[in-house]
Amino acid sequence: MSFSDLGLSDAIVRAVAETGYTAPTPIQSQAIPAVLNGGDLLAGAQTGTGKTAGFTLPVLHRLSTDAIGSKLANNTSPRPIRALILTPTRELAAQVEESVKTYGKYTKLNSAVIFGGVSINPQIKLLKHGVDILVATPGRLLDHMGQGTVNLDKIEILILDEADRMLDMGFIRDIRKVLAALPPKRQNLLFSATFSDEIKALADGLLDNPKTIEVARRNSTVEIISQKIHPVDRDKKHPMLSHLIRTHGWTQVLVFTRTKHGANKLVEQLGRDGVKAMAIHGNKSQTARTRALAEFKDGTLQCLVATDIAARGIDIDQLPHVVNYDLPNVPEDYVHRIGRTGRAGAKGEAVSLVCVDEHTMLRDIERLIKQTLPREVIAGFEPDPNAKAQPIQLRSGVGHHQNRPARQGGGGNGNGGGNRSQNGQGKPRVAANGSGNAPRGAAPAGIRRDARPGGSPSGSRPSNAPRNRPPR
Repeated sequence: MSFSDLGLSDAIVRAVAETGYTAPTPIQSQAIPAVLNGGDLLAGAQTGTGKTAGFTLPVLHRLSTDAIGSKLANNTSPRPIRALILTPTRELAAQVEESVKTYGKYTKLNSAVIFGGVSINPQIKLLKHGVDILVATPGRLLDHMGQGTVNLDKIEILILDEADRMLDMGFIRDIRKVLAALPPKRQNLLFSATFSDEIKALADGLLDNPKTIEVARRNSTVEIISQKIHPVDRDKKHPMLSHLIRTHGWTQVLVFTRTKHGANKLVEQLGRDGVKAMAIHGNKSQTARTRALAEFKDGTLQCLVATDIAARGIDIDQLPHVVNYDLPNVPEDYVHRIGRTGRAGAKGEAVSLVCVDEHTMLRDIERLIKQTLPREVIAGFEPDPNAKAQPIQLRSGVGHHQNRPARQGGGGNGNGGGNRSQNGQGKPRVAANGSGNAPRGAAPAGIRRDARPGGSPSGSRPSNAPRNRPPR
């Protein structure tokens, strides 16, 4: 099957062909016709399977070939925002909008991306005459809504990308506020890397008789990724990581830490070992984050040390190695972290350095992915069999891990860039019913798709891609 067989316009097929892609991935071959058909969609696919192109291509087709799009004389004339794409992080927002530009370059549509961490004034200027497709993080979008610098009255298509991560980061209230400002009649597309019970509950309240697509086993990890556990004492993790990088000659490795402070400290330690590394997390300026990501992508940076902010926003061709320096607090995040490698059929390796403090976390991860990960003890780094577990700090200076922690929020200066009222101040995620931490497995309150301004929703709640790689 080719992209032209899916019913996409010649302009879009031409742009896809120029990137070197010839055949759609499973998620694309199923999602594109469903979106073109005009109905709501609930789609789940492992990260790296081409999910982004699964919605950008048909949205571009619909908006460029309908009555309004056909009358556009150019891509600079004033126009209303007709499609809104919400993403949890700045990096993912930028990545999605890059795809929109790449695949829409032969249409007369235009797009913009808005997120926090940067000045709002250039964004206001960009939005002044309107864009066809707006990609945004929830917090910054609410900033614009509050200032009256964005008009959502003409939205025809709403896309929630990485919806599970948005729930994890505490964006449910912001999403409700955005929905209340949208026209009641619209097409809703909900894309997620995993299908959690919370996502299905959200979909029940948002989507109208949706088509459901799930192209991978729930919460599965990409089989082509080689996964391995290295048991190690907590104070030997840094020497072990340096040892692995040197002995295996790793030239490009993405390392995940639990806290921002831990990321900064590890960068300093690796620097003293002669390993060029930079950190990317919520306390870094957007300029610093963009620079670190750019240098890592072009290969001039050997090691990128990140908190979970990067688990959904990094898309690097054939990234060979991912290291969990610290295991994630939420088991599902393990899937997203290691999904940065082994993308689109490329081989990848995911290594986790696990100390005695993290045995409960490891057990939860293995239960989630339904497999026991192989252990390999590295000579010279044998863990002390008599070591006692100690409480784990979930964030810098705040909280301790207790067998099954409540999910952490994002927002603020943290992951999403602009969720002002959430965990940028270190507060626990607010439950959908507003009564405190949401228990694991609790469903978010329903959201009426006909929510109107002034009312209250029900409940309380690119062009240089390698040729063997499918579109994102």
